[in-house]
Amino acid sequence: MMDAMSTSLPGQGRREGPLTDLLASRTYRTALYVALALPLGGLVFGLLVGGALAGVLTLPLLVGAAFLLGTLWLVPGLADVQRWLAGLLGLRFSRVTPPPVYAGVLPWLRATLADAATYRALMFHLLQLPLAAVCWIVLGTLLGASLAALAAPWWAARPEVFPLTWNGGQVTLTALGAAGLLLAGLGGLLVTAGVLNLLGRVWAWLAYALLSAPLDEGGARREVAALRRAAGRVALGDDLGATLADLAGQARAASTARAVALTAPDGTLRAASGPDHPALHGPGASPPAGGADVRYAAGGATLATLPVVAGGADGGTLRALYAPGTQPGPEELAFLLSIADHAGTALHAAELIRRASERAEEQERARLARELHDSVAQALYGITLGAKTARATLGRDPEKTRASLDYTIRLAEGGVSEMKALLFSLRPDALEEGGLIAALTQNAHALGARHGLTLHADLGREPSLSPAAQAAAYRVAQEALHNVVKHARASQVWLSVREEAGVVTVEVRDDGRGFDPAALPGATLGQRSMRERAQGAGGTLDVQSRPGTGTTVTLTLPADREEGGA
Repeated sequence: MMDAMSTSLPGQGRREGPLTDLLASRTYRTALYVALALPLGGLVFGLLVGGALAGVLTLPLLVGAAFLLGTLWLVPGLADVQRWLAGLLGLRFSRVTPPPVYAGVLPWLRATLADAATYRALMFHLLQLPLAAVCWIVLGTLLGASLAALAAPWWAARPEVFPLTWNGGQVTLTALGAAGLLLAGLGGLLVTAGVLNLLGRVWAWLAYALLSAPLDEGGARREVAALRRAAGRVALGDDLGATLADLAGQARAASTARAVALTAPDGTLRAASGPDHPALHGPGASPPAGGADVRYAAGGATLATLPVVAGGADGGTLRALYAPGTQPGPEELAFLLSIADHAGTALHAAELIRRASERAEEQERARLARELHDSVAQALYGITLGAKTARATLGRDPEKTRASLDYTIRLAEGGVSEMKALLFSLRPDALEEGGLIAALTQNAHALGARHGLTLHADLGREPSLSPAAQAAAYRVAQEALHNVVKHARASQVWLSVREEAGVVTVEVRDDGRGFDPAALPGATLGQRSMRERAQGAGGTLDVQSRPGTGTTVTLTLPADREEGGA
């Protein structure tokens, strides 16, 4: 089936002049086309009409069916010859035809009779002979008259061989008359070349109208809308399965395919839209890179297979199944290839997200391991030291023994609290099971016990946050508390969580030494990390501080309505 055509019309891209048609190479290509059109048209007309008549006349003998099927088989085959010959007129058809896989007589007959291209090609075959005959007559007359006029000096010099008579008398052609006829002959050649190119345009537009499929503007608009939605869906990238299913649905809705499927490299179905078919499952043909493999499937259907490339690796295939008699054109295959590229992008993005998540988990576990070493290990060392001191002073200095035991108990309680907080953070489902308030409570207890800070917690009830926002709130509060211990030299810390008017606010305030934000225009690495977490969850982060007045870190996040209404 022909779905695309390109042509270079006369006069495009070059200057015109009186000798343009006569000197242009397209004129002689058109002349060759017209010269071949009459014998080819006679041959095609004879084959089709003769085959049809023979089939009708011998139909009672059962041989006629073979004649009729053979004649029908000739129609698309001869159309290929016509399209090749139309290359002389500057036409270039893009042909997409399934390989000749035998699927049975009835499926082939049903597909051929249902294809509108068959009837357009038949009309071209039937029009070719009479139109070629008209072209031969017109051009032959003009060319014969022009050549006769150009030969005037030769036949005027031999009146005995070519006598010229008028009203019963012989006419003698003078030199001036011969020169006039010579100029007329040259003018006739120019006219013949112009008429020839005009007829070439007629042939070109006739071939374009009958040998190529008409453009589908509505389909083009649907394809553009589908690609726009597919790009938005891939950019969202929230759920790979839902994204691939949506891409398959968009491809089917904007194309003429009955079903579209996305498969893994091993043929496993990832997503599909439309009725199921065996050709959409299992190993299939290997399409060329950046191209399509189009062939017949079971039942006379047509299957187009396109590659899905995910970050340079094999991401599987996109398969589009068409009803018998329907085949995809180049524009539709280009659209499906774009959808396949979107699917490859979605697969690549999902793989990158998975790798980034694994890397982030590894980094977080390494940080927690360092915290475990720096805090709990030191607490255990302090407990050991306090116990040894108490044992050494036991019986000699009861006051010092009591102080050592009190110090040891505080360290043990702090170590237990910090160990709980670290174990809580190590579990990936800790926030989901315990919630933000429980996580912050554990962290606050460990902070107070370990570093001797007085912590005022106003945590209230569990806020309505999505899992992503909940994790961001916990990490920001954890980093803010860590900064208090590391930089603030504070004695008191206030931690609060409140939810008002659809906004969740997490605030960490200390009475430490503070700092001048203007002196840190680029902010610290910890602050940048907190701001990125806040922005990633759709919130904002505000840091207020002055030297000697402490620091206040305020995180605001939008409340999750679904979570709140649950």
